[in-house]
Amino acid sequence: MRGERSRVRGRQSACCFTGHRPGKLPWGYAEEDPRCVDLKRRLFDAVEAACSEGYCHFLCGMAQGCDLYACECVLELKKRYPEITLEAAIPCPSQANAWPETERTRYQRLLEQCDYETMVSAAYSPSCMQRRDRYMVDHAALLIAMFDGTSGGTRYTIEYAMRCGLDVMDLPIVEEAE
Repeated sequence: MRGERSRVRGRQSACCFTGHRPGKLPWGYAEEDPRCVDLKRRLFDAVEAACSEGYCHFLCGMAQGCDLYACECVLELKKRYPEITLEAAIPCPSQANAWPETERTRYQRLLEQCDYETMVSAAYSPSCMQRRDRYMVDHAALLIAMFDGTSGGTRYTIEYAMRCGLDVMDLPIVEEAE
């Protein structure tokens, strides 16, 4: 099944994700931070709600930070919902090459557990990340966004999804610890 596209399940039952990388997250790589723990709990609840509403195919962009949180969440929920599938939408083959070793290992481990892989661009280009984001939106009906309101790729993806008529579920990034 690896390498096939999300069209096998249909856009109406597919959900994709967008969110910030560690450099834009107030906790950076410190995933034990209460704000990150809270975001992951809200993400889990959102994905589980999507599953109960009939979403059974999930597309993840596989970037560090929120994308990998989403990937891990879907993989955890596959234990309860074995019918759901996970597609890694990879912007280019070198996506993880410059990441810290622990993050590259995490990426590889998660990638091996995905049901499908779609390589969006054959090589890195300045537009390959945006092309990956458009691919995911073009193959989904729901976007779950982990967003702090700032400009950048996450905002672009949300705005593109809204122009395409997707439902957007916002999971705000909390700046200050409560």
